[in-house]
Amino acid sequence: MKPARNYGLLLASQFWSAFGDNFILIVILGPIMTQFRAHKITAEAQSIANIYYTCLLFVPYVLLAPLAGYLNDRFAKNRWLLGGNAVKLLGTGLVALGVHSGPVWQGIGYFVVGIGACIYSPAKYGILPEILPAERLVKANGSMEFLTLIGILTGSFSGSVAFDHLSLSSCYAIVGGVYGLSLALNLLMSKTPSSPEVQFRHSLAGFFQNLAALFSQKRLARVLIGTAVFWICGASMKMNFQPWGQQILKLDSMTQINLLGLWLSLGVMAGSILAGQLYRVGDLHATRRHGWLLAAALGALAAVGSLMDAGFAQARLLSTVILVLTGLFAGLFLIPLNAALQDESHKDKLGKTIATQNGFENLAMLGGGVTAFCQVKSGFNPSELLLALALFVSIIVIWLKIPARLPTGKDKEHESATAN
Repeated sequence: MKPARNYGLLLASQFWSAFGDNFILIVILGPIMTQFRAHKITAEAQSIANIYYTCLLFVPYVLLAPLAGYLNDRFAKNRWLLGGNAVKLLGTGLVALGVHSGPVWQGIGYFVVGIGACIYSPAKYGILPEILPAERLVKANGSMEFLTLIGILTGSFSGSVAFDHLSLSSCYAIVGGVYGLSLALNLLMSKTPSSPEVQFRHSLAGFFQNLAALFSQKRLARVLIGTAVFWICGASMKMNFQPWGQQILKLDSMTQINLLGLWLSLGVMAGSILAGQLYRVGDLHATRRHGWLLAAALGALAAVGSLMDAGFAQARLLSTVILVLTGLFAGLFLIPLNAALQDESHKDKLGKTIATQNGFENLAMLGGGVTAFCQVKSGFNPSELLLALALFVSIIVIWLKIPARLPTGKDKEHESATAN
């Protein structure tokens, strides 16, 4: 089989896998909205349920990141793409049991889906250098990210429409079919190389050594913390969309609520494209400015609740505009940081650096979820959660003074340290 065909199958599989990951979460959260509307659960219970289910996907990334990295280095990556989708399919079956056997199975099943995602994620990037020439990798990574984002958006929106119009059993059948399709595409891929010499103890040690090496460099440590701030914001918004949309904006369907995420994502896309046009790799002079703007936008979203209470007729329209601006500033904040981290890390260890970054960011998102849980238990409403997030971003931005890049010789010394 030609590498080009493997690449096409990979892109198609990734789209459907991302589609399924977001479709299933929307279907899981849908009944919570229905129960709140019927006054069967409190506002606090709704917020906690959203935090709980969203965080379940982060836990496997934190606990299993070193193991997932080892498995994908040791064995053929196309087999782990297949394995990840198979685990997601198993998780979907367990979630579906919750329709008749209670919400406990939904939690167990979604955690299993998270394990599948953790297995799948390193393979989808690590396989690219094995099936494509080096000169195509930048474009291939861009195509992967674009299709992933489209899968997220269409999966979330389709899950909302399906929940509003179909039975839960039908919704889970759709998710099973989607993961099955992604798995079938993996089966059509030709086998990629394995590395029997890779040992788990070395892979585990390398993961933590790389994390320590990154944090030993002040510039890269702050870049890594900056990227984590972006993902904390994204995770916190995701946890808060349903309570904020239903309790504050008075939206009454999953489709309406998940359009909020669409506006935010469109803003991130615009910010990402604009950042690529405005800044060269390593140019971080505007990072703090965009951080301040992101914090201001989050504060403005928190203020929308007051406008709704005051009867301002255009409050919902204003929230849409602010969501787009929030995403725009977030994209402008993140992309230069990501580019700097990739450019200034040791080139032969870039995959390990990305795996380390993913593990740290998921730990940060999980920490954001724990913080949000404590805030809700303390009586915070959805608008107050947004205000607290704005204050958090402001505090980090005050601290986030990223040093200039070291001279070339010093960069080489850092690369040697990171490689060890």
